[in-house]
Amino acid sequence: MEVTQVLFNAQSIDGTVRKNAEESLKQFQEQNLPGFLLSLSGELANEEKPIETRKLAGLILKNSLDAKEQHRKFELVQRWLSLDATAKSQIKACLLQTLSSPVFDAHSTTSQVIAKVAGIELPQKQWPELIGSLLSNVHQIPAYAKQATLETLGYLCEEVSPDVIDQDQVNKILTAVVQGMSASEGNIDVRLAATRALYNALGFAQANFSNDMERDYIMRVVCEATLSPEVRIRQAAFECLVSISSTYYEKLTPYIQDIFNITAKAVREDEEPVALQAIEFWSSICDEEIDILEEYGGDFTGDSDIPCFYFIKQALPALVPMLLETLLKQEEDQDQDEGAWNIAMAGGTCLGLVARTVGDDIVPLVVPFIEENISKPDWRQREAATYAFGSILEGPSPEKLIPLVNVALTFMLSALTKDPNSHVKDTTAWTLGRIFELLHGSVVDSPIISQANCQQIITVLLQSMKDTPNVAEKACGALYFLAQGYEEMGPSSPLTPFFQEIVQSLLTVTHREDAGESRLRTAAYETLNEVVRCSTDETAPLVLQLVPVIMMELHNTLEGQKLSSDEREKQSELQGLLCGCLQVIIQKLGASEPTKYVFMQYADQIMGLFLRVFACRSATVHEEAMLAIGALAYATGEDFAKYMPEFYRYLEMGLQNFEEYQVCAVTVGVVGDISRALEEKIVPYCDGIMTQLLKNLSSNQLHRSVKPPIFSCFGDIALAVGEYFEKYLMWAMSALQSAAELSTHIAGDDELVEYTNSLRNGILEAYSGIFQGFKNSPKTQLLIPYAPHILQFLDGIYMEKDMDDVVMKTAIGVLGDLADTLGSHAGSMIQQSVSSKDFLNECLSSEDLMIKESAEWAKLAISRAISV
Repeated sequence: MEVTQVLFNAQSIDGTVRKNAEESLKQFQEQNLPGFLLSLSGELANEEKPIETRKLAGLILKNSLDAKEQHRKFELVQRWLSLDATAKSQIKACLLQTLSSPVFDAHSTTSQVIAKVAGIELPQKQWPELIGSLLSNVHQIPAYAKQATLETLGYLCEEVSPDVIDQDQVNKILTAVVQGMSASEGNIDVRLAATRALYNALGFAQANFSNDMERDYIMRVVCEATLSPEVRIRQAAFECLVSISSTYYEKLTPYIQDIFNITAKAVREDEEPVALQAIEFWSSICDEEIDILEEYGGDFTGDSDIPCFYFIKQALPALVPMLLETLLKQEEDQDQDEGAWNIAMAGGTCLGLVARTVGDDIVPLVVPFIEENISKPDWRQREAATYAFGSILEGPSPEKLIPLVNVALTFMLSALTKDPNSHVKDTTAWTLGRIFELLHGSVVDSPIISQANCQQIITVLLQSMKDTPNVAEKACGALYFLAQGYEEMGPSSPLTPFFQEIVQSLLTVTHREDAGESRLRTAAYETLNEVVRCSTDETAPLVLQLVPVIMMELHNTLEGQKLSSDEREKQSELQGLLCGCLQVIIQKLGASEPTKYVFMQYADQIMGLFLRVFACRSATVHEEAMLAIGALAYATGEDFAKYMPEFYRYLEMGLQNFEEYQVCAVTVGVVGDISRALEEKIVPYCDGIMTQLLKNLSSNQLHRSVKPPIFSCFGDIALAVGEYFEKYLMWAMSALQSAAELSTHIAGDDELVEYTNSLRNGILEAYSGIFQGFKNSPKTQLLIPYAPHILQFLDGIYMEKDMDDVVMKTAIGVLGDLADTLGSHAGSMIQQSVSSKDFLNECLSSEDLMIKESAEWAKLAISRAISV
């Protein structure tokens, strides 16, 4: 088969030609993989061939080595490793040859393919000569070959982890890259490729950054590159500085003054992409210092690996004025554009991080700027002053901020209605939202909102909801936080007299013609939900009146005309919002008996609507409708059984939805809600549910985050059906045991530790539910054989010393359940277990009340079991 022609046809405008070409490529790949990959690498290497086909050949090669989904990636790696060795070395030879191609698209695609192969082979100790041959290429005469090689080294560092390459080779790579960056390199493309390569290689440079001379040299070259005449090189050099600021924070002291001068100049004078990175450097330093200060609470008595150097505190007098200047560089239409990011926004974000880093110290540096600009005729000055104020509200103490807020509040409420400029109104509404979020509610001693100004605030916010979509959306946000702050306020809320008016205004917003812009409709429903959630008993009759209104809205989305796919997406988004709203209303009304009783008259109709939403078959809706059904099950209790025959198939569909794993996870949670509501009435559905859950656990295609909730769900089902669970005991216990073994020995990053803890918690919740479910049944002795393994699991996680509070509480609970259910059978086993006693004592002296309570109960259960 003539591969060039097929690759050409695969890019044809004619659909049929394209489809046929894709089909024959697929066949070729399936029938003869080595031949397929060889002919692609041959195409890529052949200088006679047209650039379009060479580029596509490279792309197909790259995609045959890597994929986004973990399980697919694993398959591709295995597939490459098991390829015939001769074919592999021919392919690799072709690739290395193509690196020196004068055609940009050919060598730049090849760089990526070589890095993908290296990512597979180097960890396996294969292709040891690769780095050597790349390094010998760096000294080649044609600049394009040098550029391609540096690009490859950069991609390679991105693909493999630092421990794969030995230090000697790392030194040589860094030498080559840093030489390529230096000002003596005449070719811009080479210098740019080298600078971008350094960015990826920084993670490999631990040893080099610990050596003063080498570090000085690298830092000097990076700082020089920030002054290059080529804007892309300057930007890439600042990106390197940003990365260095987080990776090597503790090594920055000697350079920080120079870096300040370089960044300040770039922020004031350079083009936007460069200036943005220069601001990002300081944002990154803030992130580092906030982390250090939060983790060690400011006292470095010994457990801090890295001390805080207070770079931000020292730079304040110069840094804050520089950031305030950036706030005046707004763009005319930045409020309308969802993804907008510019110097003013970056400067405000950095200012906010500085405020969180240094607290009260920032206030006197910003207040004069606000006072000077807040009433100026130029909108840019008024907006910048408001943005500066809103940015510093998190970090400084309430004592420092509240006097300022009390002065500013009246001014801002008036600006929100009267300022002629939409930008200023947008930022004012955002700032009010920040004030209500951070300085209002039970957290603050002196309230900023009184009877006197409460009415004015609400009047202004409801008025602003009629403004342009971006301002209205921010006004909804401010109202959201206003309501949230009153949540803990006892039986009466200052919002009660306005409840009806607020709800009506929010519903009016959802019907605006332009509610699709600036997330306005979504914001209005989120705020409505929060107002309902935080309402008190006084307004319960009004919440009840809302039920038929929202039901009618949901009903209207179901009266279907034939919809285009775009309209269908909008419709399903609206259904999601309405289901979410009903969920909050159900939870609110279900929480007290009198309102629950009245609400039940609607239950059948609501369930009917949810089932019709499912029938529309769209994943986003599924999720919201599923959650709402969980709330309904909780409220209706065992009466929910009458909906199961119709609802069950959707439950099963949700459990089978591996693709949209969030939907699957939500459905698993709802199975738990329904188990708790129905208790033994769920028995007829258990076979189907348990079969599907066990299938999900054994699948490698389901996202790992769904597995912990599945284990918890075993516990919910066992608790609901009691000894009937015997049917599934063997299968469930075997799944739990193998997961338990996986989850004890874990060395990994924070994310993995967090996941492991959620997995342990799921497993423990399952054990707990199973033991409690079998309690007082003649079949408890079925559990005895599993007890030693469970105790071993508890020993294992206790010895690891990395469980969080949630796991600790569940774990000590399981120890108690074991003793409580098995009695004397468990007593002796617990006495012999390695760490039960230490673990119990540690929990008994815990500062966490929940852990302490669980431990006291467990102690009682154990002493009963031992004394029998």
